[in-house]
Amino acid sequence: MVQISPATEADAETISEILGEIEAYYGGDKTPGDLDQIRAALFSERPAATCLLARDGDAVLGLASYSFLWPAAGADTSLFLKELYVRESARRRGVAGALMGAVKEAAVAAGCSRVEWQGDADNPPALAFYEAFGAPPHEGKVFYRIDV
Repeated sequence: MVQISPATEADAETISEILGEIEAYYGGDKTPGDLDQIRAALFSERPAATCLLARDGDAVLGLASYSFLWPAAGADTSLFLKELYVRESARRRGVAGALMGAVKEAAVAAGCSRVEWQGDADNPPALAFYEAFGAPPHEGKVFYRIDV
């Protein structure tokens, strides 16, 4: 049975491994994430994000990481889902749906007006999952990025 819970600092190495898997999934090197950066981003006095882990016993099946954005609409706050990833061995078992449900619950608990995220246009399985979850693509915004 899948259990969703917030990551703790003891999970940093597992998160690092999963970040390497995510990089490999998108065509990069399977290099684990930097542990110091993970600890600073998730477990410092001023964390940049929250990370939820899906577990089956001791096995970590996937993760969802999110941050809060303000303003969303008017003075509302939104939850921005930055990463949703399920390990290959756990796919098609309801793990992504459980993580999305937990993310939505976190947004409601925080008083957010919405949950927002992006999906890669060249990832049809993810896009189909999001639509099946009840979230059709939201047109009208263009995504920009600058490296600093």
